[in-house]
Amino acid sequence: MKIIIVGCGKIGLTILESLVAEGHDVVAIDIDEAVVNSIDDRHDAMAIRGSGADCDALREAGVNEAELFIATSSSDELNMLSCFIAKRMGVKHTIARIRNREYNLNRLSFLKQQLDLSLAVNPEMLAAKEMFNILKVPSAVKVETFSHRGLEIIELVVKEDSPLNGSKLMNLRSKFKFKFLICVVQRGKEVYIPDGNFILEEGDKIGLNIAESDIPKLMKSLGAEKKQARNIMLLGGGRVAYYLTKMLTEIGANVKIIERDYDKCQELSDLLSKASVLQGDGAQLDTLVEEGLDSVDAFVALTGMDEENILISIFAASHNVPKVITKINRNELAEMGSRLGLDTIISPKRSVADLLVQYARALENSRGSNVETLYNIMDGNAEVLEFNVKSDFAGLKIPLSQLRLKPNILIVGIIRDRKPIIPAGADVIMPLDRVIVIAANQRLNDLSDILK
Repeated sequence: MKIIIVGCGKIGLTILESLVAEGHDVVAIDIDEAVVNSIDDRHDAMAIRGSGADCDALREAGVNEAELFIATSSSDELNMLSCFIAKRMGVKHTIARIRNREYNLNRLSFLKQQLDLSLAVNPEMLAAKEMFNILKVPSAVKVETFSHRGLEIIELVVKEDSPLNGSKLMNLRSKFKFKFLICVVQRGKEVYIPDGNFILEEGDKIGLNIAESDIPKLMKSLGAEKKQARNIMLLGGGRVAYYLTKMLTEIGANVKIIERDYDKCQELSDLLSKASVLQGDGAQLDTLVEEGLDSVDAFVALTGMDEENILISIFAASHNVPKVITKINRNELAEMGSRLGLDTIISPKRSVADLLVQYARALENSRGSNVETLYNIMDGNAEVLEFNVKSDFAGLKIPLSQLRLKPNILIVGIIRDRKPIIPAGADVIMPLDRVIVIAANQRLNDLSDILK
């Protein structure tokens, strides 16, 4: 599929890399000559110097032949105008990055309709939602939701004293009175779709599928029960902090934001009346301690510097803060953060890239079942996909134990009439079901792709 991307900063470049890896024909447009030259040298994509609102640049990019147009420049207004012009010049689907708080809260649906946008994305809001989900289940490293919270994939790290340590997977169902499925394991750099004989070890990162209502029971049984975070300290007062604080205060959490810029503090204080906003330099570690770091349930590092977020998160963890979340955008620093013991790392650019890969696959799909949801898990080494099942799927009404699946594929959940099912071998797939599949080291477009 031909895709045009306008604006190749951190987020645009991440989207470009993801879509090129998916096999799409990608053309990039950027005003910066150095960025254009870098894309030409390092990526399997065509790059054009110009503005996304320049008709000549759009014609050179082949906009009338493109299926998807994505505008991710630093200007919301330029993104919207670029999408509007591209639509008039013949592109089928348009996506704009729109970050401005006023657009997102008040006029986004109106703008989408008037500009005929297929999708508007806000990286900071997506990251804030991801953090919010984790703070509601603090023992988790990551939480991904399917079918409006019917089922969730939770990433956990197996601790030395966990009842999972040393357990064979086939024996787990007899130990617990509720259903869950350990569907993927990361051990070091290796990722496994485990069978029943797989034995878990300390340090394994596991992905398990469970009904939302059973999460508290699971955590209690694993000895990993932590109360939902109620007292949270945020370092940095940017857009992610704003959206996350709004979500948290709406459920009654106490939020304290520490931000070094006075004007930003004043703005946040006016906008977030239920939060406490303090001017201070979180890099001066005594400030964090004086403001109650030792008594909070969670600490979230949200400054604009990845390195600062890593170091201060390590400091917070050393003060036994129960949950530490770190915003990191650079991939190499995210890997470093993991090696230094930071287990919950969120990247706004990665969240957007995952969403747009999901959208592109759904557009590309013209066969039996559409990709409804897609998440990267296990540091990007596995994907979890949710499909809508159509009546012509070849695996209908066949017990799962008899389906001939490709290697490194596992069916981990079925939603039928809004009720979640953790599947066993006797379960079958029916028309109109939603089916959740996990795949390691391969790409799925359609539910039929899971079959040999």
